[in-house]
Amino acid sequence: MRDVLLTDIFNHHIAQKYVTRSGLVHAIACAYHAFQYAKEQNVDVDSAAKAAFLHDIGHYTWYKNGNWDYDLYRQNDIHAIKGAERAHKLLIRLGENPVKAKEIALAILFHTDSYFPGGEIVRTPLQEIVKKADEKDEEPGGSHHYRQIEIERAFRILKRLDKKIDKVYGELK
Repeated sequence: MRDVLLTDIFNHHIAQKYVTRSGLVHAIACAYHAFQYAKEQNVDVDSAAKAAFLHDIGHYTWYKNGNWDYDLYRQNDIHAIKGAERAHKLLIRLGENPVKAKEIALAILFHTDSYFPGGEIVRTPLQEIVKKADEKDEEPGGSHHYRQIEIERAFRILKRLDKKIDKVYGELK
């Protein structure tokens, strides 16, 4: 049995504020991709979906003169660092297992290497899945962060994904 559902996360005001700001459709799509990758690779589907759903919770919008400035973003962005911290705090508040909350936070931290000065990152399978899920849903110019969805529809989609995760957990017993 899972301690925290995706719908629990979604309903929390912190997620409502930051996940919707960074792209709710993108977050949901990444959660689905991560679920599928994790299922195929025998990695914890619950952790993968949660980490992918929350991976951009630390985003800050880098605008200059009313337009998104990718150079400014690339030079100054630390959204994965901020997101890992924010997601960990949120998960702990919701009652997530502390070990699992840490693994999810680390997967968020390592989903991108945009803030690393150089060198290769050696990722765990969970961290690699979240990175891959994010990359799968990316669109040119960052458009993936601006797709829209109604809140009620987003909730229904996440509820379906929760059921899929529960089904996998039931199959494991």
